[in-house]
Amino acid sequence: MRICRVAVDDELHYAVLEKDAVALLSSHPFGPFEPEGTVLPLAEVRLVAPVLPSKIVAVGRNYADHAKEMGNEVPAAPMIFLKPSTSVIGPGEPIMLPWQSEQVEHEAELAVVIGRLCRDVPEDRVAEVVLGYTCANDVTARDLQRTDGQWGRAKGFDSFCPIGPWIETDLDLEDATVECRVNGDVRQTGSTGDMVRDVAELVSWISSVMTLLPGDLILTGTPAGVGPITAGDQVSVSIDGIGTLTNPVIDRD
Repeated sequence: MRICRVAVDDELHYAVLEKDAVALLSSHPFGPFEPEGTVLPLAEVRLVAPVLPSKIVAVGRNYADHAKEMGNEVPAAPMIFLKPSTSVIGPGEPIMLPWQSEQVEHEAELAVVIGRLCRDVPEDRVAEVVLGYTCANDVTARDLQRTDGQWGRAKGFDSFCPIGPWIETDLDLEDATVECRVNGDVRQTGSTGDMVRDVAELVSWISSVMTLLPGDLILTGTPAGVGPITAGDQVSVSIDGIGTLTNPVIDRD
């Protein structure tokens, strides 16, 4: 099942995507839900970010080839950091390049969408707390990441967490291709099978640190090939079984 959020006449609705149409839901998808009866052509609605998280927990250096390209070792335990909810944008919305940085880069990632309040989740029960999966771009001001010594500013600018285009509730995590294209040219290609720590281990470990709420996102790391984006670019993150998230890049006013 594919769950999305759509704008209809300036009102936001959760919906289920059915081929080229969306069936609006009577409530949010973090519990029992059902269609409210309205079905609209996909072409007549605007897709927005499929969820608004209370927090975004991102995992660094979870692909060995990316750690290597950045001159780092794979950490002995998951390395996590937070991105603010205000960094979230949806498909088609612009990534805004801040004046403070001269080196903003893309990072294509699989994002896990938490479906229920949870803490201390055993690995064998992680599937019970996951609503589904979506595409994400952990946009990073690389020069600020190097100079600041911590990552809050480099990862936290408005528009630095594009997600979408929808949430896929049933995804094969064994070998889903994660790809980034900039202006149609392939920059990153990896597989979820290459992750140092898989989704079950990450969700379990993170939930032992902090309570996770419905709608929270866990970004699972990026494969090698990260690189710069500039104003005028079109950046696309594609994941097998989910779809493609595309965002333009502009200079921030």
